[in-house]
Amino acid sequence: MFDGFQLDHVDVGEVTLRVRHGGAGAPVVLLHGHPRTHTTWHAVAPLLAHRHFVVTPDLRGYGGSTLPPDAPDHAQSSKRAMAGDVVRLMARLGHDRFAVVGHDRGSLVAFRAAMDHPAAVSHLVVMDGLPVVEHLERTDAVFARVWWHWWFLGQTDKPAERVICADPDAWYSTPEPAAMGAGNHADVWAALRDPAVVHGMCEDYRAGLGIDRAHDEADRAAGRRVACPALLLESAGDDLDIHGDPAAIWAPWLTHPLRHRVIDSGHHQAEQAPGPVAEALLDFLAPVR
Repeated sequence: MFDGFQLDHVDVGEVTLRVRHGGAGAPVVLLHGHPRTHTTWHAVAPLLAHRHFVVTPDLRGYGGSTLPPDAPDHAQSSKRAMAGDVVRLMARLGHDRFAVVGHDRGSLVAFRAAMDHPAAVSHLVVMDGLPVVEHLERTDAVFARVWWHWWFLGQTDKPAERVICADPDAWYSTPEPAAMGAGNHADVWAALRDPAVVHGMCEDYRAGLGIDRAHDEADRAAGRRVACPALLLESAGDDLDIHGDPAAIWAPWLTHPLRHRVIDSGHHQAEQAPGPVAEALLDFLAPVR
């Protein structure tokens, strides 16, 4: 995987991030979702590297990245903290302005990076994601039934870690190695069998139900919006439209009109449709002439 890319562990302050980087050109950060690691981008990153310096970290608490001790409000796993990691990582790599692409939970981090660090983020791409407050305010029986893992992973009275770690092979399922890439498959499963990573993933969801929502609510009340151009990549085979038109839900959060493209894939776009994803990203990130 990642021919020509370098694998590093970079100290960004509170945590150390496992990260691959390679290529040359305008910098772009690719952020994975749950329950993946940065290797989910193994087929996309090389397609971008001829035009971009591509950086693919594991989010804090995921894969080979560390996580600080738990805070009472789960702030150590907030998307604000994760976004700060990304900004500090890019500074360590010599870049103070970059594009950020996030899938699933990574889309929440990408959005938070654009909101909290407008001087650093040149372009925002969200893949199968909405601001967390938009999901939570629309929660109904249908959403709770279909997206039930949010509530299971996010509750604290009976922590999910014991259930998952007792039999991760029964809890999680992935495609066969040939379908998602043998190296990617091995990396993901090494993470899923690590109790520390399972705890980190649960803390991500716990933060999502509380402190992340509060951050979104504060931004909305203050009238803050994403200042840079934004693109939404929506999987044709997923259910991001469970609340209605996702582009319409995103519009009030953005200064610029949203660009929106549907990718013919299931939820894991980078693994199932790397070519169309890379094409969409290259088109969106191309310099305006």
